[in-house]
Amino acid sequence: QTYVNNANAALEKHPEIGEDLEALLADVESIPADIRQALINNGGGHLNHALFWELMTPEKTAPSAELAAAIDATFGSFEEFQAAFTAAATTRFGSGWAWLVVNKEGKLEVTSTANQDTPISE
Repeated sequence: QTYVNNANAALEKHPEIGEDLEALLADVESIPADIRQALINNGGGHLNHALFWELMTPEKTAPSAELAAAIDATFGSFEEFQAAFTAAATTRFGSGWAWLVVNKEGKLEVTSTANQDTPISE
């Protein structure tokens, strides 16, 4: 809740920029300088955690056939993807996140971001 409260407090200072966090974080340079870091930290923290909790489930799940095929094509196997993902997570100094993303070229990529940074901003 703190992430949401702090992001909302920052947004109240500049109502003209709207409240679409994904759009704002996709173009961080458009965020006024006096609230930019607060939105990166708190807005990013909210989005990252919201996605994390949305994806968590007590049930074992498998990737869709399309995602499984893309993982195999990119990494060679699901096990190789897991190794790359684990490496991204465990080699991140300090706090941060490991991600499986579709990059600008439309390819799967394992990446890592520091603190509450989000791949939306990259």
